[in-house]
Amino acid sequence: MALRFPWETEPDPPEPATPPTRQPLPPPLPKPRGRRPSGPSRSDASQTATPTSIWLYHHLTIKGPSAELEAFAAAARAPGIIPWEINGAAIEEDIFIRAVSHTGRQRSLSVAGCRILARQFRERIEAREARARDRIGVSRACPFDLQVLVPIPRAILALGHDHPTALAWLSRHWGISDLPRQVILRPDVGPGRRQKAGHGVLGYGFFTAETSPRPALTKIAEAWPGLKFQLLPIATD
Repeated sequence: MALRFPWETEPDPPEPATPPTRQPLPPPLPKPRGRRPSGPSRSDASQTATPTSIWLYHHLTIKGPSAELEAFAAAARAPGIIPWEINGAAIEEDIFIRAVSHTGRQRSLSVAGCRILARQFRERIEAREARARDRIGVSRACPFDLQVLVPIPRAILALGHDHPTALAWLSRHWGISDLPRQVILRPDVGPGRRQKAGHGVLGYGFFTAETSPRPALTKIAEAWPGLKFQLLPIATD
């Protein structure tokens, strides 16, 4: 069972040291046509998102009627939290076994001390998760929250963040294994070509681990057919 320690965090994605080099814009995400596939495509297996320290920076540019852009920006803003279920008892037992399995000088705690350590670890994990859940429906700190735009079903959340079925769902529906990091509203986004009256542009910047969230963007485009979405990977040094 993979554990995320409350006093440890995954390394933050790096800040670009120099202004990112722009690549040619890919075409807008296609509008949905025909029926949705009933099962995973051949590419799903190779697109499985896994935790990694390789970070990709993206620009997401959205164009369309100003009123619809404002509605999207409001809908996309949320706390940026995935409310995964955790099994406190399993975490406590796993930590106890790891601690007590050390022998000799490698273990500085008694068996009772290992049990206390495991219980304290569990309590810190549960307290951290409770604080995060309290922000749901209240905080709007994240300007582009995939969990509110393409929600993970409760049945998947109940499995936990590292369950194979949960990771497969994320790969198929998001294309990434976790929420984007360091999400910002891009202040430099411009209209580019002359826009129609009453139209505008909205831009986000964010990092993702290993892969790009194109499956999620395809679903978002289906839900917002009046807007055009372009996802641009940005090269960084």
